[in-house]
Amino acid sequence: MSKPKTFPLVIVAGLSGAGKSTVLHVFEDMGYFTVDGLPADLVADMLNVLNGHSLALYNGLAMGVDTREPGYLALLNRAFEQIEPQGFKPFILFVEASPEALVRRYATTRRPHPLEREGLNLKQAMLEEKQRLTAMRDMADLVLDTTSYNIHDLRRSIQNKWRNLQAQEGLRLLRINLISFGFKYGLPAETEMAFDLRFLPNPYFVPELREFTGRDQPVADYVLGSEEGGRFYRLLENFLLDTLPMFEAEGRFRVSIAIGCTGGKHRSVAFAEALNNALTKAGYLVTLEHRHMSLG
Repeated sequence: MSKPKTFPLVIVAGLSGAGKSTVLHVFEDMGYFTVDGLPADLVADMLNVLNGHSLALYNGLAMGVDTREPGYLALLNRAFEQIEPQGFKPFILFVEASPEALVRRYATTRRPHPLEREGLNLKQAMLEEKQRLTAMRDMADLVLDTTSYNIHDLRRSIQNKWRNLQAQEGLRLLRINLISFGFKYGLPAETEMAFDLRFLPNPYFVPELREFTGRDQPVADYVLGSEEGGRFYRLLENFLLDTLPMFEAEGRFRVSIAIGCTGGKHRSVAFAEALNNALTKAGYLVTLEHRHMSLG
C-alpha cells in the first residue's frame, strides 16, 4: 500500500444513539471513505481491498466498528498490529452522551436499542452497553460528549479537530462550485453568490475578439488588463479569499459562486478562469463550469 504515514485512519466507536452515524456522515462529506458496522477482525482486510489506487481518491478512512461481537477488543488490537507495518496509525474517536439525552433521542427516533433484542429494556440495554465499551473508551484518543450538540455543533466539532490535519496535507474542507453564465439565459438555480460583470467593457463589440471566448488569451487580456477589469478582479479575489474561510468555519461543505455577463461567453468566462486558478492555488477543490459559453 502506497499511502503516506500521515494518511488518516479514524476508528469511530461509542454508545448507540450518541451520534456515530452522524460522525461518519461528516467524515464522508470531508472526502473520507467511510464504512459502518465493520466487524473488528475485518479492518485489515478492508484496507487490503482498498488498494493504493483506490485510497488515492480519498482524504482518509473513517470506520465504524461493530463492538457487539465477543472479544471485539482483542480482534481490533490484532488488526492494528497487522496494519501498522503499512503505515497506518489508527485514531480512535469515541462518542457518548448522557443517559437522559440518549433516552430522549430513542424516544424521538422510535428505534430500538441494539441490545434490547437480548431481552433487556432500554435503560438496562444502555447500562450494559456502557459497561461493555468501558475498555474501548479508555483506549480512545478522543472522547466526544454529544449531549448538548445539535447536528451542526457536531459537524463543526469534527471539522475543527481535523482541519489542521487537512491543512498540513494542503487540503481545504470547503468545495467551490464556480459557474460562468449569461444573464440573458438566466441565473443558475444553484447560485449562492452571484457577481455581475456587465459594467465592464464588452469584448463582443470588438470585431477581432467577438468569436473568441474568455478562455482565449486575447479576451482575457482585454477583460482583466483593462483598468476597470483589473481593479474589480483584485477586489473580488480578495473578497472571496477573505470570506470563504468564514463559510468553512461555520461548517459549510460547498459554496456555489456564479459570475455573470450578458451572454456568458467573454467577461464572465475570463473572470471564472482566473478565479479558478487563484482559489485552487489557495488549496480549495474547485469545480469550474462555463454554463452558457457555447450558446453565444
